[in-house]
Amino acid sequence: MVIFNSMKLQDNIAKEFNEFSKNYLDDMVKIVPYYLQLLEHFTMGIHHHFKPKHILDLGCGNGIVTSKLLPLFPDAHYTLLDASDKMLNLCEMQFGLQNKTYVSSYFQDYEFQDQFFDMVVAGFSLHHCPAKEKQELFKSIFKSLKPHGVLMCSDLMVDKKELSHLDLLEYWKAFVVKKPEDQDIWDWLMEHYQTYDHPDALNNQLDWLKQVGFTDFKINVFNNYWVHLRAIKP
Repeated sequence: MVIFNSMKLQDNIAKEFNEFSKNYLDDMVKIVPYYLQLLEHFTMGIHHHFKPKHILDLGCGNGIVTSKLLPLFPDAHYTLLDASDKMLNLCEMQFGLQNKTYVSSYFQDYEFQDQFFDMVVAGFSLHHCPAKEKQELFKSIFKSLKPHGVLMCSDLMVDKKELSHLDLLEYWKAFVVKKPEDQDIWDWLMEHYQTYDHPDALNNQLDWLKQVGFTDFKINVFNNYWVHLRAIKP
């Protein structure tokens, strides 16, 4: 059951996702094109020799990305970070405490340890960061990864100032609004999008990742704007 009709925009992103946590997976499938396909790419094409010991789930939400990785890497230690305490509580109830660390923090407030993680994943969370914050975050992620460490993210990647953004909105609305009562969902989604979402174009993000030292990119793009990106630290 979706909850959008009863939702009102909250005064910060943590409160927004505390509310959104109630039916997170069902609602994300409802409002995000290619959501399930993009999640599947977190476990595709990983070399069988890659055995990460420490994984950071950055903006973990309800833990959906961690749940995909656990069967592949059951012995890894997972750090799940999110600004929403309710999301973290959902994760803790699902995964328990063994080999798990739960961190309540915004990205910019988290102290990344040098060369500590083998893998950093971000499922639909980096678009909450404005461009300058993304650039600083990419520096922190690169610094926190061990040599040959992997960054993987799935997200919307578009520049709101470009004309192509209008094409995205037209397609996105058709995806969400399939019957008249869905208009309320779209209205709430666009209010959230204008207030909290700061997507950037794929090419810009690739440039920023290259500038901090990432190499060996693998990119899967769905309908121009919905992207799974993998980058390696040399």
